[in-house]
Amino acid sequence: MSQAKLRTDRIDLVPLADEHLEHEIELDSDPEVMRYLTGRARTREEVEEAHRQRLAVAERVPGLGFWAGFVNGGFVGWWILEPPHRPDQGPVEGQAELGYRLLRRHWRQGLASEGARELLRHGFEDLGLNRVFAETMAVNTASRATMASVGMTYVRTFHMDWPEPLPGSEQGEVEYAITREEWLARHPARA
Repeated sequence: MSQAKLRTDRIDLVPLADEHLEHEIELDSDPEVMRYLTGRARTREEVEEAHRQRLAVAERVPGLGFWAGFVNGGFVGWWILEPPHRPDQGPVEGQAELGYRLLRRHWRQGLASEGARELLRHGFEDLGLNRVFAETMAVNTASRATMASVGMTYVRTFHMDWPEPLPGSEQGEVEYAITREEWLARHPARA
């Protein structure tokens, strides 16, 4: 199963491809967008390497991967459903990590939540996932609010060893999650 094209009321979500590289460079070159990820803008070379890794996600588990999001034909950011990649995240089978990154000019418009809800729907209804989780720095209140707004609940706070800790990393990372049963209970018409 290849990645599906997805659609919300406002967003066209298309599988990430080489044609989206320049959009990714624009996104990752904003230090404010990267504040809780790297603490700085990424170089073109770093984004090119990240792009290759993002494309490879779609090869690991059928149906999962990155989606580039467009509103009225303009790039707004990307969303991801990715298989777990650390032992503390649990088994790969039946679960995925949700993520999103938007250009700053598209923040606070509900787009992160709108795209995330569609990926949750896709994950549970189309792919049959059992659980979807998301992670961010504990101090990233905007991302935590997005996670909560799509029905995910706080699971844990944990600490990672970072070679170059970012401001606020001493407060740890947080995990939010939602199960298939919780999703279907909140969306009974879709069950």
